[in-house]
Amino acid sequence: MSDDNCPDCEEGLPAWMGTFADLMSLLMCFFVLLLSMATMDANRFKKMAESLNDAFGVQRKIIVYDIVKGTSVVAQHFTPASGDPTVLDELVQDTTDVEKELLGKDATSEEESDEAAAEKDAKDQANVEIVTEYVESTEAKIEAADELAEEIKEFMVDEIDQNMVSVETDLARVVIRIHEKGSFPSGGADFNLEFMPIMEKITAVVNGSVGTVTVAGHTDNIPIRSGLYRSNWELSAARAVTIAQSLLADDSVDQNRLIIEGHADTVPIAENETPEGRAANRRVEIILTQGEMPQDSAEPILKIVR
Repeated sequence: MSDDNCPDCEEGLPAWMGTFADLMSLLMCFFVLLLSMATMDANRFKKMAESLNDAFGVQRKIIVYDIVKGTSVVAQHFTPASGDPTVLDELVQDTTDVEKELLGKDATSEEESDEAAAEKDAKDQANVEIVTEYVESTEAKIEAADELAEEIKEFMVDEIDQNMVSVETDLARVVIRIHEKGSFPSGGADFNLEFMPIMEKITAVVNGSVGTVTVAGHTDNIPIRSGLYRSNWELSAARAVTIAQSLLADDSVDQNRLIIEGHADTVPIAENETPEGRAANRRVEIILTQGEMPQDSAEPILKIVR
């Protein structure tokens, strides 16, 4: 019997069932996608399958005499099983034969390195002593050169005042500079007679010194017009030879001490643009090097232990 007051129900499923069905379909698609994109470890899957087979399948009884090492909630008896090793990517550092050889040398050469360090320290100490000795020797030579220059200036004070000669020092060297004024005629290499007394004083100065005596001739940059000499090179060398011969006229001067040089206009001391500068460049220099002989000049000044 039907109740006339009960409203009629709509045919079909309720409306919320459509939304629920769509949600379930989306979830199924989501898990299908996850499964399709997942990567499967074959070794791990095999081990899991064997574990499930042992847990839920038929087990064979194995008599165990050792202490039980583990129990399972499903399997009441311990069953040893051989596990498959899992392949792992390992980075192992390998030492090559060359590196082993070098490492072996480093390990076995500690004593050699100590000896090398000690030897280096000894060489450094020797070098310090050599440098110290050289510096002290040089300072002594410079001091001796300064004293000799002062003595020469006092001895030749009149000639210096007349600008016939000048005396300077260059470290361990004393430079007696003979100016062209009154010494040589223009373009010639013969002494003027009034300059001979000055040469006698210079000879006495040379005899009172020790070491190398370098006689160097210099000219200006004006080409020579005299027919006796082909160039300023010959003129500068001829004037240096004239000075050297005047020194050797005194038998007390050792000829082994002499060095003769001709420089022409290559070593000026003033500009050749003015007459005064050219006159200053026309000169002959007598250089007294303290404590050094010509045969020693080829040897190195300072030797370092290596």
